[in-house]
Amino acid sequence: MTLSVAVIGAGYFAGFHVEAWQRNPDVALKALIDLDRRKAENLLTEHGARQAVVAERLPEEGGFDIIDIAAPPVAHAELVRQALRTDARAIICQKPFCTSLEEAEAVTDEARKAGKLLVIHENFRFQPWYRVMRREIENGRIGQLYQVTFRLRPGDGQGAEAYLSRQPYFQKMERFLVHETAVHWIDTFRFLLGEPEDVFADLRKLNSVIAGEDAGYFIYRFGDGRRALFDGNRLADHAADNPRLTMGECLVEGSEGTIALDGFGRLTSRRRGAKEWQEIPLEFDKSRFGGDCVYFLQQHVSDHLLNGSAIENDAASYLRNIQIENAIYHSAETGSMVSLGPK
Repeated sequence: MTLSVAVIGAGYFAGFHVEAWQRNPDVALKALIDLDRRKAENLLTEHGARQAVVAERLPEEGGFDIIDIAAPPVAHAELVRQALRTDARAIICQKPFCTSLEEAEAVTDEARKAGKLLVIHENFRFQPWYRVMRREIENGRIGQLYQVTFRLRPGDGQGAEAYLSRQPYFQKMERFLVHETAVHWIDTFRFLLGEPEDVFADLRKLNSVIAGEDAGYFIYRFGDGRRALFDGNRLADHAADNPRLTMGECLVEGSEGTIALDGFGRLTSRRRGAKEWQEIPLEFDKSRFGGDCVYFLQQHVSDHLLNGSAIENDAASYLRNIQIENAIYHSAETGSMVSLGPK
């Protein structure tokens, strides 16, 4: 069986969606929907998607197994509701999901009542290095886990021209570093470590031309003593051929050793007391965004529909990321540790 897909949105990141669907052998991209027909047509031409048609609106009857929403958050609620009225089996919606927790909760509840699968396109947990990290942690490579630290250093936030060439709306976002970028690690830390009990944050703005914060920290605190630290600075860089591949560097530290991720996508480990680092085998396509994480997330959804495999990042589970994001901003505003309460 081949699944039919419609993508909604023809902006910068929608190109990654279209390109990745084109490579999925279980899928046929049937439509690209955007109010700007020329923009949509150009995007399809760029990626050789000759079989897909362009439309300005989602057909009321649907006719697609998967509807993939790659539009801005302000449009999410209405587009999800339109998709729920069709015969689609699954709906995927980009992050940040909706414009508020309340809106996201309402849409999620409507999907539940409609009996439709709603998945949030939070793709960083599907980056191959994090999948391997989790496997190695579970296999006991580093013993008892102490903490995970990620240092975000994309180096794209300096000066008056920051972000303008690729995603100019970044300059206008009142909530930026955490809402747009660090939300990836809000989710990835949960993927690696489970559910935190408390969070503390210290955020700041270094580039005066943007509206929101572009540097800062947040810390997850777990009841068993583990910690996760996100240390983000969009103005500083790190060693990498492509600073957007991993976006920074990561350390996973435990009682028996350490796992390290560098900016080239290399995973290495060092046993406690050893002087040498050993490579952890990891294969991925460096030419694809984030180790091809868009493709892997999409494949995750198509595999679920075809084979019944367990699903990650369904909307109901993803709401916790929004709750934690709100807690991070509250912590930064008050200078206090914030309890996250029951999940």
